[in-house]
Amino acid sequence: MATLDFYDGNAEEYGRMTFSADMSETRQVFLNLLKIGDSILDLGCGSGRDSKAFLEAGLAVTAVDGSAGMCEVARRNTGLPVRNLLFTELDYENVFDGVWACASLLHVPSPELPDVLSKVRRALKDWGLFYCCFKKGWGGRTDGERYYTDMLPNALSDLLGEAGFLPIRVWEKQGADGTVWVNAVSRKTSG
Repeated sequence: MATLDFYDGNAEEYGRMTFSADMSETRQVFLNLLKIGDSILDLGCGSGRDSKAFLEAGLAVTAVDGSAGMCEVARRNTGLPVRNLLFTELDYENVFDGVWACASLLHVPSPELPDVLSKVRRALKDWGLFYCCFKKGWGGRTDGERYYTDMLPNALSDLLGEAGFLPIRVWEKQGADGTVWVNAVSRKTSG
């Protein structure tokens, strides 16, 4: 729980630091596969940056975060009610046209990812869209107070396939700070 403690203890500063990060190009990949009025879950919404952008694009947004502090920051930034919910507690069923998990599931230990992905899959409608990203690398590690699961492109494709998702696009993108991110957009398969 040290990772949650980090976000709770640094919510204001982390919110300011990440709210202005330019995710427009990656968000557009996701948006291009949705239509106005579609419902999405911003899973691990952090500062609310992406929730706000999705609202402005005409989507119906549900925002959740495991950190109570980040939920408060996201509420202020978006005007949305933000549900304080851990990934392991995800309880939606067949509700969303898309799930956006930007730099959030990377805090889930590898052995727990299949269960969390099954909950994401359950939350989506058939053929629902799913975006996630991880820092490029392999295995679990702790950086400061936070735990990370790093991922390689092929491993992420395999993980998604095993969890009942059809990868549409898996790509690498270098962030402004030099971090290489492994991004994936996939669809929930029917059944």
